[in-house]
Amino acid sequence: MSFGQGGPSWGPGDGQTPDWAALADESAARSRRKKWLLIGGGVLATAAVGAIVATAVISTSDKNSGHRNASELPAPTDLPDDTAEPEPSFSSVAPPPPPDPKDYISDARKDRAPITADAFFPGRKLTMGDRVYAKGATQQTKNCAAPTKGALGPVLVDNGCDQVIRATYSKDGIAVTVGLAVFPTQAQAKRAAQQSSGSIATLSGSGVPAFCPAGSVCRRTANSYGRYAYFAITGYTSGKSVTRTDKNAYATGDDLTDFTFRQIRHRGELQASAAATEPAG
Repeated sequence: MSFGQGGPSWGPGDGQTPDWAALADESAARSRRKKWLLIGGGVLATAAVGAIVATAVISTSDKNSGHRNASELPAPTDLPDDTAEPEPSFSSVAPPPPPDPKDYISDARKDRAPITADAFFPGRKLTMGDRVYAKGATQQTKNCAAPTKGALGPVLVDNGCDQVIRATYSKDGIAVTVGLAVFPTQAQAKRAAQQSSGSIATLSGSGVPAFCPAGSVCRRTANSYGRYAYFAITGYTSGKSVTRTDKNAYATGDDLTDFTFRQIRHRGELQASAAATEPAG
């Protein structure tokens, strides 16, 4: 007996007995086809997953490395023109120069600090290097001619002297009196020093005996700085004369005139420094 296409196939013998061998062959064939379909589908799925992973890896690598396709890069004209580092900026206004200390001791209108004997000749002694001088008497007067000898008094008065401060120092039998004459301007002080004649009078007392008596020779000097002229007379307290080769007397006189100059200059420095720190306004 035979059924249509696709029906069971019967083998020989009893018409009701199926052909088991044929059925087994058909079942095996179907199993093989299903297996290959499954294998093929798995391969395709694996390949698809691999492609996705590869694409993701490549995309991530491109982003991390900064590489892009040529079509994605900006054209040269799109790049910024100025790639230099920013430079620091500075004010175009220059700070004012510091005050000149000499300006404050060259004119009475600026030189406003107190003028006293202690301001110029402080303390009880003076140390210059390894030499120590004892301070004697001091004096301050507005009668500029009184503490002078010879023609120095008229020179000071004629040039407009305001006052004179004297101080005496001594060491090892040598004494020096310094006279500091104060003028309104630098020009007047300079002219007085250049025209000087005669000398400042010696000032004894406070441990210093009279020196440079009449008939003895003493060393005299005249200088100026700013609106101050300063005069010195150096001699022996024993009354003997100073000679040109007398190194000790010359060194003592030089120390005292150098100290006086420094004190005048320091006066200007203090006032200039105070002016520099004053608030603007």
